[in-house]
Order: sequence, then structure tokens, then C-alpha cells
Amino acid sequence: MRPIILTTMSALMLAGSMPSPLMAPAFAQARAEAPAGDPDRICAPYLERGLEEMSYGRGRTGRLSGAAPMPTAPPPMPQAGMAQPMAVTGTRIARPGIPIPREDRERYAGEEVAAVRAVAEEPVSTFGVDVDTGSYANVRRFLQDGRMPPQAAVRTEELLNYFRYDYPRPNDRTRPFSIATDMTTTPWNSNTRLLRVGLRGYDIARRDRPPANLVFLVDVSGSMMSRDKLPLVQCSLALLAERLNPRDRVSIVVYAGAAGRVLDPTNDRRRIQDVLMRLQAGGSTAGAAGIQLAYDTARQNMIPGGINRVILATDGDFNVGVSNTETLVDMVERERAAGIQLTTLGYGTGNYNEAMMEQIADHGNGNYAYIDSPREAQKVLDEELSSTLFTIAQDVKIQVEFNPAYVAEYRLIGYENRALREEDFDNDAVDAGDIGAGHQVTALYEIVPAGSRGWLPQRRYEGNRRQAAGEQDGEMAHLRLRYKLPGESESRLIEQPVHVRLVRRAAAPTGDTAFAAAVAAYGQLLRGDTNLGRFTFADARALAGRARLDDFWRREFIGLTEAAERHLREERAER
Repeated sequence: MRPIILTTMSALMLAGSMPSPLMAPAFAQARAEAPAGDPDRICAPYLERGLEEMSYGRGRTGRLSGAAPMPTAPPPMPQAGMAQPMAVTGTRIARPGIPIPREDRERYAGEEVAAVRAVAEEPVSTFGVDVDTGSYANVRRFLQDGRMPPQAAVRTEELLNYFRYDYPRPNDRTRPFSIATDMTTTPWNSNTRLLRVGLRGYDIARRDRPPANLVFLVDVSGSMMSRDKLPLVQCSLALLAERLNPRDRVSIVVYAGAAGRVLDPTNDRRRIQDVLMRLQAGGSTAGAAGIQLAYDTARQNMIPGGINRVILATDGDFNVGVSNTETLVDMVERERAAGIQLTTLGYGTGNYNEAMMEQIADHGNGNYAYIDSPREAQKVLDEELSSTLFTIAQDVKIQVEFNPAYVAEYRLIGYENRALREEDFDNDAVDAGDIGAGHQVTALYEIVPAGSRGWLPQRRYEGNRRQAAGEQDGEMAHLRLRYKLPGESESRLIEQPVHVRLVRRAAAPTGDTAFAAAVAAYGQLLRGDTNLGRFTFADARALAGRARLDDFWRREFIGLTEAAERHLREERAER
């Protein structure tokens, strides 16, 4: 019962629903009972101390406990012409210049739901892969807090890629991922079919992973002074430190009003965890200065042929120096050319800047996750550590060309902010997503078979009507993938036809395909997708029930569909 007790207590602490004097004995007991290396034992001291500091007003210096205060940078001067990001409050997007309540200043860079395409006019779909999962955990946080997430916060591809599916393992590391395709009828539209494309990267044992030069970049500004921020950051990075290999090295850089290095490269887990324990929050947020110092530190300690990565842990609320996302993107793009990747870990509520976190990770050849609990920290930084750190394929692009003889219309579900131009596919200078060891990528296309009723209306004039002119060659579509092996500058090409028999044999989804379809529907319902007709969260839940629900995360998904259904009903009742 001990792990269950601590997980529950940790969740209560982060939600602020239980006073700290009642919490400390539970943490102390759980820590005493936990075996060495157990995540509960590792997290308990940080979470317990975080409670004490929030309760008694400590942790206001933005520094190491017992150290001299870090210098505070002057407030930034307004910059003419600086782009202002959009901000989201509730489910409404507020334009720049409209005051945003202090209690809810979260920022998201949402995209419109992708449009339906006619194969006769736009037969080719091109996008870069995405292995981020932050949107799923962030959406979960909203639902567990008792409200629907902003539509701009939902990226369906990140919901799909949060889960693992039974894709075959790749056989050859020169082709670092396998490719699987299947097709089913569409649960929400009898006239369409769902084409699933799945990639799976090869796995690597921890002992076989190259040595890592990691820089923990920790936000210790005043905005991190809450139960779900700095204490959870400390817990997360302590978990990662426990999984280090003997050849790995960790440095720690912190920033508040200014930036400073508080730990030089070391493999000593106790030193790393001791420094993490002594971090306290306070002051303004010079995030760009912290990122630059972290990159400088990573460059000074480069491991040729190894993993060189900055891991940024913050709520993204930069307010000193450079705070414009486009400027930060330019910075991390310059640094990625030097072989240093960037992972971003998001924390907290109220002022969370997800728009910045997701974009700089993408442009830094890294990945983005949102940490809302110790259990999520364990998933991202323990169970999926090799995927997080070790890249097996870079600039991975997917292109599907549909044959109008068999497919009339299509739409890609999700990946709106990963869309590429057709000509970008063969251009090796165009950046795209990376795949780590063991990563999986899932993409769903909803297609209208030729002769079936589609979404697009018939045009009035004969000369404007879409005519199917494809060859009846048995190929419904042609799938292409481009990728670079790490260290290579020229991409490699994989091509694979998709046979029309998939359309003819399509049946109702079961197993993994049913679960993927359920997750996609859940995401699109949260986004307000009007192409789902009368399909509901209850329908998504029933669809997921056709698959194995044999792990915690899939069972939790069922509960999230129930929460979304309940909150939607409450919102409609209030209108």
C-alpha cells in the first residue's frame, strides 16, 4: 500500500487540498519504508520541504539556501516591433493588448483544425513527425482541476503519441524504425475510413547508451514558488540523476533575476541531489540569460559522439531580458547546429507559457513534456529516459500521396503545427522532428474512398468539378519517409506502397487501432472538431474499451473521458 499512499498524498499536496502539518508524517513514513532507488523515496524529501517552505514563507531568495543572493537584472526596456504572443484564458483566445487576469495568464499557440483536402487538387500530404507528449499531461491537468482545457492547448498528435502501441520492432539500425499501416471503418462516419501509419524506433539498453553531458537548467524565479513547480522540478531531476550511467556528467544552472552555475559537471548523485534540495525560489525571470549560460556550459563540456543536452525546467514565464519566443527560437536554432539539443519540461498553472516551451524544444532538436505529478516525472525521466536522451533519427518527415482512382478526399488528424510544404520533403535544409530510442509515432488519416459521399460539396460548373484521373494500379497511396542518421547531413529515403485491399478489407476497429481512434476522437472533441458529427466522449470511452486496458495510463484515459463529459455537461448547463 505504501506507493499508493504516497502517490495519493503527493497529488493532494500538489493540488493544495491538504495542510502541510498533516502531510509531513506521511512523507516521512513513506520515505522510511521505501527501498533505495524507489521513486517515492527520491521525491518525498523535495515535496515535503516544498510544503514547509510554502507554509512558512521560506524560499524567497531565488538562490541556493545559505548562498549569497544572485544579482538581479534591471527590468527590460520595451523593444519596438517585438511580436506579442497570443494568450489563452479559459477557452477563449485573448488578443495582445487585452488585459489578462493575473490568476490565468497561460499562453498557447493553437492552430485551426486541419481542413479537408480533395485528392484531385491536393494529392500530397507532408508533415514532420512529433514525439512530444506535453499536451496530453497538460489537458489532464485541466480536467483534473475541474474545467475543460482551452482548445488551443490540445494537440491531438501529442495525445496519440502519449501511448504505446504494438508496432513491430525494427530489424536493422541503418533503418532505425519500422513502418506499419492498417485501416478500419471510421467510428464517427460510415462513409469514411481511418488509415493508421505507425513508426517505432529501435530500443537501446541503458548500459549501451552513449555517455551524456547534461545541463539541468532550473527556473528559481518567484513564479516557481508554488507546490506544483519548484518542488516538483527538484523531484523530477532527482529521479533523472538516479538513472545516470557511470560515464554521464551533470551540471546545474539556475536563473532568476540573473543566471548562475551552481554545480560543475559531476557524476556524484548525492552532490546533484544535494544541490537540487537547496534550491529556493524568488525574484524575476531572466530565462534567456539562463538558456545562454546553459548552452555555454554544455559546449565547454562537450562529449564527442555522446549525448549533449540542456534540460530546461520552468513554467516559461520569462520577464527579464529576451522574452520573445521568436528570438528564443533563433537562439536555440543556432545552438543545435553545434550538436547540443534542448529538452523542455513544463510545470505549474496560472502563468504557464506552453507556446514558448513547445516551440523552443521543437527548434532545439529536442522534445517537450509537461510534468503535473511525480508519476508523470517517473514516466518521462525514468521509464522513457533513453527516448528522451538518445536520438536515433533526425529530421524525420512523412509524405503520403493519395491515388485519386481510389481516394476522393482526406484529412490528417492533428499535426497542424508540423505541416510542411510538398517541396520541403526533399529539402534536407528544412528542419523536422527527431525520433529517440524506443519512440513511437502514430498518424491517422480519415479518407473518403472514391465513389463514397465526402465532406466537400459538388461544384456548380463542370470545368471546376474534381475528376478522378488516377490509374487503377492497386495502390491506394504511396508512403515516403525521409530521415537522417545522427551525424549525417544527407537524408535517407524509405518508400512503401499502401495497397487498396486495405480499403476493401476495412472492418470496425479493435485492439490498438480502436484505442488510437478513441484517443484521436477525444482530442478532436476537445478541439471542437465539427467533422465528428454526433460522436461523444461516451462513444470514445466505449471505443477504447475494445482494446486492452492493461496499464495505468490507458485506464486513466477512461477516467479522463468521463471527466471531459462531465465538465462539458456542466458548462452547457451554465450557459
